[in-house]
Amino acid sequence: MVSSRTYISALERGLKSPTLPKIASLAAVLGVHPLTLIAMAFVDPAVASPDEIRQLLQRAQTEAAALVSRSI
Repeated sequence: MVSSRTYISALERGLKSPTLPKIASLAAVLGVHPLTLIAMAFVDPAVASPDEIRQLLQRAQTEAAALVSRSI
């Protein structure tokens, strides 16, 4: 088991903040990339359209590419 139900409930209610290794563990159990979980933390899935999610991921891709090009 990755985490207890109590811990997951505390995450969902915003009472706990997971570490990056914990996010990776949770993502593995869910069968998604850890970045997906992190991105979804910045989107309200109840009201976000697929287009809004796509725009957020596009922005992340653009900014990541800019960071990589600066470090070379």
